[in-house]
Amino acid sequence: MRVTRTAAAVAAFLAAATGLSACGLGGTEEETVADKETLVIGVKEDQPALGVKGPDGTYKGFDVDVATYIAGKLGVPERGLTFRTTNSSVREEALANGTVDIIVATYSITATRKMKVTFAGPYYVAHQDTFVRADDTSINDVRDLKGKRICEVTGSNSWRRVIEERKVAAEPVTVDTYGACVDALAAGKLDAVSTDDLILAGFAAGRPGRMINAPFTDEKYGVGIKKGDLQGCEEINRAITAMYQDGTAKRLLDKWFGDSGLKLTTSVPQFEGCK
Repeated sequence: MRVTRTAAAVAAFLAAATGLSACGLGGTEEETVADKETLVIGVKEDQPALGVKGPDGTYKGFDVDVATYIAGKLGVPERGLTFRTTNSSVREEALANGTVDIIVATYSITATRKMKVTFAGPYYVAHQDTFVRADDTSINDVRDLKGKRICEVTGSNSWRRVIEERKVAAEPVTVDTYGACVDALAAGKLDAVSTDDLILAGFAAGRPGRMINAPFTDEKYGVGIKKGDLQGCEEINRAITAMYQDGTAKRLLDKWFGDSGLKLTTSVPQFEGCK
């Protein structure tokens, strides 16, 4: 009986140890983007200069170039990359269910999002500003948005920065994307579009309207990866550091926003830390 009990105990111990190993507590079994040979990257498709999908299905923009650079540093060449449109409303879900491996899509790091996503970076710190019709002289500051119709994009926090954080009693109007917001502004269905200056600069370059140039937040653009992938986070942070140190970040910012009039930051951002 004693031998039987001892054998059973050993078997139970080995099963438990195997289970722990499979869970990756030793750090060797955890799935990480740092070990992938191919990557599916979530980007936007309708943000000029950041992420635009062309008629041929290819994506172009600052975020696309940043993602390509980071992937290269992770050992994944361009031929191993698949870009996929990932709108603000589905970003957390897309990472959780594996639809995408990483997201580089003007994805601001927030405390709430950190509960569901691990963020590397930021790879850039933008600032929220406001875009209005060219002939509208009534809006020159965030406080002037009181009583104005502003864009509320599902999954984005920009409208909250105005109404909840700055306590400005604007009227949010729900629209699917920022491209649709700018169209609604031009059609007179909105009074203003308030979001990150890089997003607005892209639209301002090709559409009528004006930036009021009154920034009021810091928007830390992070690289979103699946919750808990700390190794991937650390590797991506190293890639971002290299991107700034070797001059690539400055070259890409000048390429996409050099004519925008924005004051561009070309030093390594302060990272949030991988945790």
